[in-house]
Amino acid sequence: MSEAHEKPTEFDLYAGEYDNLIRDPIRERFAASNRFFVERKLQVIQGFYESRKADTRALSWLDIGCGQGELLKMGRSRFASAAGCDPSAGMLQSCSGLEVRLQSSVELLPFNEGSFDFITAVCVYHHVPDEHRETLCREAFRLLRPRGVFCLIEHNPLNPVTRLIVSRTPVDANAHLLTARLSRRLMAGAGGRILKTQYFLLFPEQIYRRLARVEDWMGAVPAAGQYAVFAERAD
Repeated sequence: MSEAHEKPTEFDLYAGEYDNLIRDPIRERFAASNRFFVERKLQVIQGFYESRKADTRALSWLDIGCGQGELLKMGRSRFASAAGCDPSAGMLQSCSGLEVRLQSSVELLPFNEGSFDFITAVCVYHHVPDEHRETLCREAFRLLRPRGVFCLIEHNPLNPVTRLIVSRTPVDANAHLLTARLSRRLMAGAGGRILKTQYFLLFPEQIYRRLARVEDWMGAVPAAGQYAVFAERAD
């Protein structure tokens, strides 16, 4: 396992001005604020569980790499419980009122085995070194209860606009994007049974408000800005 952090992480250095560092003119034309991007992720998650006729309000949720807790803050009321972890103490300072823990190792999550029904990792894996990615997947599945679900959400490198934005965003300077195919392979190799892949963030916010059903209908087409892969713990 990796040693505990003895010096500030990369994101500790970004934490104080994170909102400014992720600003981009294309991104700002796509949506009025970051809230839309968080909302869409939660809609994709909610839609997945609705398709399985499952109520998220009965589930315990962990968000790996929760950062400043935006997803947790918006989504915690939809779950029985919600927790997060992140390697950056600086980012976690913005998580007041949330149940969060410092993750001192990229390969070890600070929770007990079988603690959660649902786990997310949102735009985390493109910051994880290649050699640690499958191990982190195994950790996620370790924390899931039987039939629990791990959802990995990432930028879609097949979308040229996404690649452009990532290439000029300071916090993504060391990012290595993953295709959905690679994400599925990592999750399957770590013991997951792939359930669904959905692409989203195809239309800008104003158009999406009118054509939400069209974007959902096109969820299997690898053209949108991000994707979500859902995998069940395979026992």
